[in-house]
Amino acid sequence: MARHNGNEAARARTMVAQEAARIIVNQGIRDYRLAKLKAAERLGFGARGTLPGNAEIERAVGEYLQLFAGDDHRDLLLTLRRAALSAMRLLERFEPRLVGPVLAGTADANAAVNLHVFADSPETVSFHLADVGLSPRLYERRLKQRRGRNETYSGYQFRYSQASIEATVFPFDGLRQAPISPIDGKPMRRADDKALRELIQSS
Repeated sequence: MARHNGNEAARARTMVAQEAARIIVNQGIRDYRLAKLKAAERLGFGARGTLPGNAEIERAVGEYLQLFAGDDHRDLLLTLRRAALSAMRLLERFEPRLVGPVLAGTADANAAVNLHVFADSPETVSFHLADVGLSPRLYERRLKQRRGRNETYSGYQFRYSQASIEATVFPFDGLRQAPISPIDGKPMRRADDKALRELIQSS
């Protein structure tokens, strides 16, 4: 009986992950918790014991995109990665690193290119963007650090190379320690321009 119940629970988690992936891709929801709560409600499961982890959701998103988007998704991903490389060249003086769905390969048509940049102050990045004729919009983002507390960072959103770019600004010592990923609880994976060029060439 216990094994049967375990199989049912695993099946429920898979179903919720797949439905959450469909919601994320089709509705442009980037909040995994919200997506899996909506998925569980839609499928008639309770919120307790059947919800998959964020890593399971991310895998399901990747599988959904490969299954239903195919070549279109590969073309979109290549376009976004090329836009990321252009934006990283624009922000070269700030040691940019690519993070998030565009790097992971789970970006959809609603995804922004997420960059981490490093400067003495956020205003330095803003002035640079204004100097090259862009009109950045300020935002704030709370990210978890390894020492266990959340910190708030400023960032700038702007359009470049036909993509939405979000550049979150860290102090220079932030290069040594990436914030914690909400997906798997590990330091966020980051890619510099060399690693991104290699990724583009391999695809």
